This record gives sequence, structure tokens and C-alpha cells, in this order.
Amino acid sequence: MNDQHLQRVRTLCMALPETTERLSHGEPTFFVRNKVFAMFANHHHNDGRIAVWIPAPVGAQAMLLEAEPQKFFKPPYVGVRGWIGIELAHIDDEELAFHLCAAWELIAPKKLRAARSNESH
Repeated sequence: MNDQHLQRVRTLCMALPETTERLSHGEPTFFVRNKVFAMFANHHHNDGRIAVWIPAPVGAQAMLLEAEPQKFFKPPYVGVRGWIGIELAHIDDEELAFHLCAAWELIAPKKLRAARSNESH
């Protein structure tokens, strides 16, 4: 099951422009131009979660935690900076893709974001 969740995250992340994957802190981590936008977390410090950690827009973390605490959580280390953890067993691919794309857009350089939005029109 962990491999299935990692493959979901990998497929969605790698579809985004200039995404690369490498291990960071022992987990598959996804970068856009050497900046992290998603970290896979497989039972991080035995927390029982198979999840992905992503940056979220200002204010989104509190809203998501309150709205769906079974799906979203405040991850260690990066949670204090507004990142959100997503329990992969509780989210479908469409919603996961939305959140991963939003995280990519928060981190990607402005010119790369602009190029991507021009391509989608």
C-alpha cells in the first residue's frame, strides 16, 4: 500500500514542469528548481501516517485542519511555517492533484508559473 501511495504522489508531482525527485531526510522529496514543494512521509517517526507534506497558502492550514482533521494534519518541522500534511488514504487523486499543483505554484519561480499558465490557455 505504501508503494501505491508513493506512486500516486510521484505521478502527480512529475507531471508538473521541471519537477525532480530525490531523497531528502530519507524520504522521496519533490523539487522545482531545487526548492521543495512536496515531501512523501512513510510513517515518519512511527506516526502511523502515509502522507505527503506540502506548503499551503497563508491561512489555508488552519482552515483545512478545522474542516477535515481526518484528512489534514500539521506536520512536524514544517507545520510551523504553514505546511499541511495530507493523509493519502483519505484523499482521491483529483483533490490530491489540486493540492500538489497549488504547492508547486507557491514554490515555482514566477517565470515558470507564467509559462505554465500560458501553456494551459
